[in-house]
Amino acid sequence: MRTRPIALLSTVAAATLLLAGCSGGAAPESTETPDASADLCAVAAASGDASDSVTIDGTFGEVSAATFELGQTVDELQRTVVSEGDGEEISDGDYVSYALSAFDAETGDRLGDAGYTAAELLPAKITADASLAQVLGCATVGSRLSVAFPTSDQAAAQFYIIDVLGITPTAAWGTEQEPADGMPAVTLADDGEPSVEIPDADAPSDLQISVLKQGDGAAVAAGDTTLLQYHGVNWDTGEVFDSSWQNDGPISIQGNTYVEGFIQALEGQKVGSQVLVVIPPALGYGEAGSSEHELAGQTLVFVIDILANQTAVQ
Repeated sequence: MRTRPIALLSTVAAATLLLAGCSGGAAPESTETPDASADLCAVAAASGDASDSVTIDGTFGEVSAATFELGQTVDELQRTVVSEGDGEEISDGDYVSYALSAFDAETGDRLGDAGYTAAELLPAKITADASLAQVLGCATVGSRLSVAFPTSDQAAAQFYIIDVLGITPTAAWGTEQEPADGMPAVTLADDGEPSVEIPDADAPSDLQISVLKQGDGAAVAAGDTTLLQYHGVNWDTGEVFDSSWQNDGPISIQGNTYVEGFIQALEGQKVGSQVLVVIPPALGYGEAGSSEHELAGQTLVFVIDILANQTAVQ
């Protein structure tokens, strides 16, 4: 059967839970979290007889079949690099796009596939202290992995085919566009972090949207979940009130449940784009006195970098 994630899949372990649910079994028990100080190469699971024994029929980047001896007991997570890609090596903190197929070790049944359809999965952040690092390690883009998840008291082992599809930049990469007249001026640091200069003028009374970089990826639709960077400035004071660049980096919120003006600025924009939006209070946190939010009554300016998008499940 074919399945789709109903929520952000940030780790292969989370995908295991989802796909195992299709077969009515529980997921294998998770392995120990590795030392956060170790690099990705060091924390990658070792190969073993189970992961080595899988025969894969199909092409990298496409749904493929796996055959293996049925009924195997797998004592610990195993990982074999079936074919090594010639792309960039994964580094700590990278956002990695991947695709996978999962199979039940007892029956050989396909449990599901994810990531082979465009905009089906968001990239996952890989850090040495995350469980996904044990699976992907420091693999290069273009690599295909055979992974065996261990047998548990509740379920048989599971075999995965995992394709490392790419590393997502953390700043918009689209083609630069001419700035719109009357909009705030945006300057970018070497790493892409924006700074904003508010014009010496009254704030606009309606929503203003300007595309600063035009991407060519998938377009964001209502209800989608978008991986993005943002930088928020108060029009009246020119002060930064929030910024992913100054917090923990790119974010995604299931269903893009932001303030209405932010949502409107996202919808229809393509992955790779950078969007400048000026949001009046009615489309932000409400008019002054309408709530106790500190930004009520304020005109908000956001620079939004659209890094990836996950299409809403229909």
